[in-house]
Amino acid sequence: MAFAAGIAAWIGLPTHWEWLGLVALCLALALATTVLLRPSGEYPFVRSAAITVSLLVAAGCLTVWAKSELVGAEPIDRPGVSWQTAKGLTRQERPAEGRVRLVVAGRLDGGNEQQRMRLNVPDRFDNVDITPGSVVRVRARLMPPAPPMLPGGYNFARTAWFSGLSATGTVISPIDVVERGEGSDFVGRLQTRLARHVREQLDGSAGGIAATLASGDRGGIAEEDAEAMRDSGLAHLLAISGLHVSAVVGAAYLLSVKLLAVWQWLALRVRLPLMGSAFGAMAGIGYTLLTGAQVPTVRSCIGAILVLIALALGREALSLRILAVAAFAVLMLWPESLVGPSFQMSFAAVMAIVALSTSAPARKFLSPREKGWLARPLRYLAMLFATSLLIELVLMPIALYHFHRSGVYGATANLIAIPLTTLVVMPLIAIALVLDIGGLGTPAWWLAGKAIEAMLAMAHWVSNRPGAVTILPPMGAGSYALFIIGGLWLALWRSKIRWIGLVPAVIGVISLSTLRPPDILVSGDGRHVGITGLVDEELLVLRDSRSSYVSDNLTELAGMDGKVQTLDQWPGAQCSREFCAISLNRGDRRWHVLMARSRAQVPERALAAACHNSDIVIADRWLPRSCRPRWFKADRRFLGQSGGLAIDLDERKVQTVADGQGDHGWWQGNRNRKPRGKDAVKRNKRAAPTLPRQ
Repeated sequence: MAFAAGIAAWIGLPTHWEWLGLVALCLALALATTVLLRPSGEYPFVRSAAITVSLLVAAGCLTVWAKSELVGAEPIDRPGVSWQTAKGLTRQERPAEGRVRLVVAGRLDGGNEQQRMRLNVPDRFDNVDITPGSVVRVRARLMPPAPPMLPGGYNFARTAWFSGLSATGTVISPIDVVERGEGSDFVGRLQTRLARHVREQLDGSAGGIAATLASGDRGGIAEEDAEAMRDSGLAHLLAISGLHVSAVVGAAYLLSVKLLAVWQWLALRVRLPLMGSAFGAMAGIGYTLLTGAQVPTVRSCIGAILVLIALALGREALSLRILAVAAFAVLMLWPESLVGPSFQMSFAAVMAIVALSTSAPARKFLSPREKGWLARPLRYLAMLFATSLLIELVLMPIALYHFHRSGVYGATANLIAIPLTTLVVMPLIAIALVLDIGGLGTPAWWLAGKAIEAMLAMAHWVSNRPGAVTILPPMGAGSYALFIIGGLWLALWRSKIRWIGLVPAVIGVISLSTLRPPDILVSGDGRHVGITGLVDEELLVLRDSRSSYVSDNLTELAGMDGKVQTLDQWPGAQCSREFCAISLNRGDRRWHVLMARSRAQVPERALAAACHNSDIVIADRWLPRSCRPRWFKADRRFLGQSGGLAIDLDERKVQTVADGQGDHGWWQGNRNRKPRGKDAVKRNKRAAPTLPRQ
């Protein structure tokens, strides 16, 4: 917990001086505790706890800071089209999207430094099978890794920074192979071949899900099916984690013990559970590497190995100590994963399982007793439902914070989906792969496909039920912190004091009921504006976008379900070719908003008059100083410093993307552009007198 707190502090604090101050404060506290507190006394563990916690907070901060400096890659300056000669590093097939994703390293034309880039290759240009080490010549449209489009949105720029990516883009010409690589990435090639083989046996999303379970390759799952799995609470089945690793380790353990027991000489001389644990551990490690070694998979693999060691030593197999060791190992390697949904959801779910299964009521409920033959499976079924319900409650705040939507009926859906996946689908896929060696796997593939189709049908049915999905506007960091603190308190304590954790959790739930969407959302380039509260269940947008990324961001962060209407089609707006004007009644006053629709030449005097009659002006172009609205102006110059905006008119509050970025390397707004964030907002507000309330 202390190590994670140091990582979170580095990401949350904005400047280098604050990072250094935190480390200095922790070291000073550890030194003062060492000098001032005696080793023994009335509270002997206070001294060691204070020293250890202080040092680990500093260690967490320094670990993520060091990784940022070592692997962070400076993004390219601006979007553009260029030819490049690069070496292929990884290849990921995404047939459901009609493209292949490559990660390459090379020098852009005219550049001297090696840069890593992620390129999307449309199927029509995927004319060669690029193996790792191949040198290729491509023409691509490149852009810097995108920061959050709006406050509260997904920060791909941070992910790209810790992945060492300088640019992302799309290939716009056939790829020329300059030099064929030797393809030394054996695991990567095996994963690709296995995924291809599975998708050849099963079509559509059924093949994509089977490939995911076999190799971790999720590129073959259609978007509508992935969304149905997410909204029905079954998305965890598509992320290789504890459920899948446990199934593989358990199967390897059971099969090895049963098969080795046939060898009488070995069974009389060697403890077969130890041999089974060794085979189970090797199977878990192999499956983790094969499926890409993502954060949940690594956590699950470490936990499974620790469970096997505990069983071999006769210790308690399931405990929070195992989870702590796994979390510490993951954070040492990937400290940035702490703020990602994958880490948070994975560890929160396992922590909930451990806390429930080790609690006295659960142990008493599952303890052996004299009952009928049907009572025991019914008790385990009831425990499975209780566990699924608890996990759903634990993960809901995390899903709402990161994705602004969460399924409601996941506990019920998982009662069927989890046994179906672990007892039917995964064994059938394994049997089919083994039978394919002799060309006999077709019947097993047919059965596996039917089982996956049944699971998808259930996911669609559950996700389409009334009230199946909860959608909320962005949750504040304070409300989210209350959930985290309450949940950790409930999980970590064993005595009755644990119920104190319900207090911050309940306060967090109450705060969710007060959430309301921002009145105006503005993208970082100023081209896209969303206005809420004027049309029931629809978002008014400045211009229609062909990009689902834009519309999804606007509707999700507005707390809506994807329905949009353009301003020029709404009778309450006045639109010309250059501008749209609209009036909003918020609180006790009327706001007049002016938005640019094009960059066509406009007479400055007419523009100045329009600005003078407006409270807010938003434009994707530079506006002259003579454009002075009565309250706030956001033009291209300002948005280049602030990023996307969320404007609350009742509170007269402007939240920017820059507010949460600070001096971290992934935020391009802090390169040669000051002031940033709140300072820039204040300066732009000072450019015009504030209109008094009317």
